[in-house]
Amino acid sequence: MVLDGGFMVPQTNSFGHTFRDYHVESERQQGVENFYRTNHINQTYDFVKRMRKEHGKLNKVELSIWECCELLNDVVDESDPDLDEPQIEHLLQTAEAIRKDYPDEDWLHLAGLVHDLGKVLLHPGFGGLPQWAVVGDTYPVGCAFDKTIVHHKYFEENPDFYNSAYNTKHGVYSEGCGLNNVMMSWGHDDYMYLVPKRTTQHCRQQLFSLLDTIHSMHCIGQKHTST
Repeated sequence: MVLDGGFMVPQTNSFGHTFRDYHVESERQQGVENFYRTNHINQTYDFVKRMRKEHGKLNKVELSIWECCELLNDVVDESDPDLDEPQIEHLLQTAEAIRKDYPDEDWLHLAGLVHDLGKVLLHPGFGGLPQWAVVGDTYPVGCAFDKTIVHHKYFEENPDFYNSAYNTKHGVYSEGCGLNNVMMSWGHDDYMYLVPKRTTQHCRQQLFSLLDTIHSMHCIGQKHTST
């Protein structure tokens, strides 16, 4: 498909496979699966609480938006089955694509630019967290891990999988409590949501909605698609 201006929408990813296919056999996929194994083993309810407390202080370093973007010039997301380019390219491509489709929504251009900026957590100045604690799809913790989550089998090595406080359908939550009250696996989404929320009162509510803790929660879409 060709859009106005001659931009070609690709039908396959950088490796010649369909997008978001976590099961195709390739060298890239082996690395992605290894990433999710480590992620699923270590993302526990207690770990998320510790990360929220530590990084919610926002006391690591103070940089401009562009300075943060430049920190991602050497970052390649190990969880991404479709792309192995520096994350700064992803930020710029996203912002430019949104600007083309929504030229009058400048706040949305900003959202596209900063939506993955929380990956600065990988940088030593922001804590130097490992990739499994920063990137990848997100999912609720504190309750049973949904089987639609990518590479679900590795949760069997997560201690919460056997903890009766966390391994039931609702776990520590009550039915109908709302996603705003559910803790998601820790990463760049949660962090990037905290930054504007705690540092400014001038961001539009739509921006918070796009930067919230579930923008990488792909298991929701997968579940809705399959039912």
